[in-house]
Amino acid sequence: MATSDEKFYHARITKRADFAPDLWMFRIRSDGEFNFVPGQYATLGVEEGGKRIERPYSIASAPSEDEVEFFFELVPEGALTPLLYKMQAGDQLLMRKVPKGRFSLEMQNGRKNHLLISTVTGVAPFVSYVRTLYREWKEGRFDGTHKLYLLNGASRPWEFGYKDELSQFDKELPWFKYVPTVSRPWDHEDWPGEIGRADDILRKYADHWELDASNTVAYLCGHPEMIEHSKAILKRRGFTDKGAIKEEVYWVPAK
Repeated sequence: MATSDEKFYHARITKRADFAPDLWMFRIRSDGEFNFVPGQYATLGVEEGGKRIERPYSIASAPSEDEVEFFFELVPEGALTPLLYKMQAGDQLLMRKVPKGRFSLEMQNGRKNHLLISTVTGVAPFVSYVRTLYREWKEGRFDGTHKLYLLNGASRPWEFGYKDELSQFDKELPWFKYVPTVSRPWDHEDWPGEIGRADDILRKYADHWELDASNTVAYLCGHPEMIEHSKAILKRRGFTDKGAIKEEVYWVPAK
């Protein structure tokens, strides 16, 4: 099946970095204009055996970067990640020309705090938010009145693909706080950080940062169970208005 070029770019992988045996990053150069808003996703595809297999992936890069960055987790029985996993810098894949999604930062509703909660690859859109605002801050286009608070959950320390970058932003930026937390710490006695799932430490940090429904929008991205638990906690804390919680579920659990 020949692919219609009206809808797709034949994009090229320019860089691959492996964070763990089943977690890696690609930087991709589309062969044309690709304008997106931080928080949106791109649809990537591979042609295999005469069939085109496509899936959406959140974008980790900022719109100002000249390449588009993605953070993947290998799903062994998945349709597409096993094919992507075999690819290296120089390989080509398909990328739809139009990004999609509404998981963007909500800057217009009067709430100045943004509580970002993610698991593993769910951190990707939040990396895009922070990189984008960092650049605007450096250029004097963002004044820091909006503040971002990121809880980043993983089972093990090596699953944080962006910990070093985000920790550096935390040190440098007065408007950004970053807390990585590990839910299986018994294998990693040298882990110095928070312990528990992201939703386990949600109450503690919401209190610590004085985040409530009157001043905060919550953004949940990643594992469906984390999203369900976090939503329940936030709703009990008064996050009940339309728009108080935004979510990006990475897969729908099987019934």
